[in-house]
Amino acid sequence: MKLSKQDMDPSIRLETATLEGKNKILGFWLFLAAETVLFSCLFGTYLALRTHANGGPTTQELFQLPLVAIATFILLTSSLTSVLGIVAMHKHDVNRCFNWLFVTVLFGLSFLGLEIYEFAHYIHEGLTMSTSAFGSSFYTLVGTHGSHVLFGSIWISFILIQLKSRGLNTDTAPKVYVASLYWHFVDVVWVFIFTLVYLLGTLE
Repeated sequence: MKLSKQDMDPSIRLETATLEGKNKILGFWLFLAAETVLFSCLFGTYLALRTHANGGPTTQELFQLPLVAIATFILLTSSLTSVLGIVAMHKHDVNRCFNWLFVTVLFGLSFLGLEIYEFAHYIHEGLTMSTSAFGSSFYTLVGTHGSHVLFGSIWISFILIQLKSRGLNTDTAPKVYVASLYWHFVDVVWVFIFTLVYLLGTLE
């Protein structure tokens, strides 16, 4: 694909260079507002039901902060690599943008691996969706977040394919930018999960 002069000028922000790109970013902020409402409901439900163990394992008996801390470090580091990808995009450096986003996907998949291990451990300890109201609300909240990480990893992977075949231009740059916004949102939600689910559950 032949790039235009605009696509090659580093002084131009490609993601907002066109009206379509600006509209995509604005529309995505509205989408994130709806996602915020969704997670607010899930957090509220979990906080109301977290002590209803129904004779099953409790938060103090299950949660292992070292494992969760490692998962948190991995996910927050992925937020940094996505920022570095955006910095590279603003310099119109497609190779560095590709590489940083690729590392972001690897971190996201590593986080999911730890989360699957964690869920398997909890199930082995006797906590399932049907064990108690605590189990149902916990798996719904943390599982919904995990599904967002999986979706984001797949989404960014498809964007990487487009970057490889089409490079950075006014069509691909808005996609990179909104994917980065999505990834930061997922990371912020995890910070709340780490604090309100794991830290609070361990200290109570």
